[in-house]
Amino acid sequence: MANYDVIIIGAGPGGYVSAIRCAQLGLKTAVVEGRDTLGGTCLNVGCIPSKALLHATHLLHEAEHNFAGMGLKGKSPSVDWKQMLTYKDEVIGQNTGGIEFLFKKNKIDWIKGWASIPAAGKVQVGDDTHEAKNIVIASGSVPASIPGVEIDEKLVVSSTGALELPKIPKKMVVIGAGVIGLELGSVYARLGAEVTVVEYMDAVCPGMDKDVQRSFKRILEKQGLSFIMGAAVQGVETSKTKAKVTYQPKAGGEAETLDADVVLVATGRKPYAEGLGLDALGVKMTERGQIGTDAHWATSVKGIYAIGDVIEGPMLAHKAEDEGMAVAEVIAGKHGHVNYGVIPGVVYTTPEVATVGQTEDALKAEGRKVKTGKFMFMGNARAKAVGQAEGGFVKIIADAETDRILGAAIIGPSAGDMIHELCVAMEFGASAEDVALTCHAHPTYSEAVREAALACGDGPIHS
Repeated sequence: MANYDVIIIGAGPGGYVSAIRCAQLGLKTAVVEGRDTLGGTCLNVGCIPSKALLHATHLLHEAEHNFAGMGLKGKSPSVDWKQMLTYKDEVIGQNTGGIEFLFKKNKIDWIKGWASIPAAGKVQVGDDTHEAKNIVIASGSVPASIPGVEIDEKLVVSSTGALELPKIPKKMVVIGAGVIGLELGSVYARLGAEVTVVEYMDAVCPGMDKDVQRSFKRILEKQGLSFIMGAAVQGVETSKTKAKVTYQPKAGGEAETLDADVVLVATGRKPYAEGLGLDALGVKMTERGQIGTDAHWATSVKGIYAIGDVIEGPMLAHKAEDEGMAVAEVIAGKHGHVNYGVIPGVVYTTPEVATVGQTEDALKAEGRKVKTGKFMFMGNARAKAVGQAEGGFVKIIADAETDRILGAAIIGPSAGDMIHELCVAMEFGASAEDVALTCHAHPTYSEAVREAALACGDGPIHS
């Protein structure tokens, strides 16, 4: 078998990006992946296919509700669900095929199969054992469930099953009001399903800025989603074609039930490291079942590293990518760095929601003195022109004394793209005034960012 400088286990965003960076740095690199296609959960059954369905159903919603007001008359399009799934699969194929091309371009070997690590420096795939000076575990995560709820990917589905339902359900119950639940719930609501979201906490997207949580929930309710908050799901019973969800209000009272054609379990994800043999190797794990690593992504076993969803931190593709590049730098003898304080998070509904840094409440809980600047999209000409001004805003949180930006939240059109202006500002230690003094093109959504920065000082212009 060939000897490698690096073998990476897993070809998701963390693994494939790390492999490309390793190859760029002159390291002989291989990636072990058991799927038939590269890209991991994100490209195959996660980020990318869900965005394809979000895009398609957003256009449907625009045609049904907003085209007539813009003078676009005619019959609204009907939904060909089979063709929509084909479109989704074509998008997946374009992206996974692109990674294969990048592997060939960078002379990265794809070892097809499922890996185990019999000893440090050795990776076994099937009957073959490959040797490597360094091993990077990037095996990702899988959907998590809750007690009393068994996922069968037919009536009770994870995000994976929700992306390939044989037909559009009339009634869908979503367990969990986090990113995955709200994105996929909004897809099926636009397609005509009656969607009810059951959430244990008292707000959507737990941990997010409270102003965003309140506005976001109101907007989604206007779009047709129903919410049952502060409710603990006790179990799901299934028959041949139906499911029944039982939940208990946290505040007390009798258990209640909801009928559904499909139940989507969106209660988070858990690290996946099965079959690698980490226990026998002596790799230390955290209390939450993640692989323990030091500041350089090294595990307790010399020569073995871990990145992405399988270690601590937010389970985000771009966080894994950053770690993948950084660990490649470390292995090559350079300095790898990830600024965990400036990792954005995005919910790709309409409107989008994007955040970075700390929330106002979290900073105040730490005893920090902060000031906030907020600007509503109702004052933004571009947002008004496209019918996306209602309810959204940009909020910037800055240090009360130094004016340095500590966090931000955006709910509105293209929020996931606009947040990066504030990410770059935070990376360079910018103040709100720095953003306020930067000329922004008119008319753009990004003017709302400048206005929010101005609101941290003497006040916005258009509010």
